[in-house]
Amino acid sequence: MSIEFVATSKLPTAFGDFKISVFQDPNTGEEHIALSKGLEHQPTMPVLVRIHSECLTGDAFASLKCDCGPQLHNTMQMIDAAGQGAILYLRQEGRGIGLTNKIRAYALQDQGHDTVDANLLLNLPADARRYDMCSIMLDQLKIKQVQLITNNPLKIQALTEQGIDVVDRIPLTVGMNPMNEDYLKTKHERMSHMYDKEDF
Repeated sequence: MSIEFVATSKLPTAFGDFKISVFQDPNTGEEHIALSKGLEHQPTMPVLVRIHSECLTGDAFASLKCDCGPQLHNTMQMIDAAGQGAILYLRQEGRGIGLTNKIRAYALQDQGHDTVDANLLLNLPADARRYDMCSIMLDQLKIKQVQLITNNPLKIQALTEQGIDVVDRIPLTVGMNPMNEDYLKTKHERMSHMYDKEDF
């Protein structure tokens, strides 16, 4: 994937003041976003970073079927409190299968299938996301070392393979509720997401 930095602006939010930067794939027009704070100069310490894949239902509509919205907003609060950090907001709805297929998968989940099997029944991968754009985005932000806010070991692996120094993992256990408990257990048991048993 080849993406290019195209624009940046200040962005005041309910969770603090940030800078928003847009990156675009010139071949597809696909746009990814970096939301950052306190990175005007080359950071000398590892930077708080979250890789967050777009989730319209969770991020915008406060869906209780997932923990995406609380993860995003909690990370914004963490970065604002620290005074420095970045969120790479990747346009990979539904773990990369797109919004339409995500809603089709939701319908199968309503019938009792978990998130993995719902995707497979649609002849789609359980997780179709990619992270090769992250190194370009982090380079633009002058970030060399990260404290990665994640429960997903694949994100740690992806950044490490791109030469990014992941010095620490910050767990993020927020947004749990009775309606997404099975979803989170599936992430833990079938997708190797790092939760503690006490979390459930």
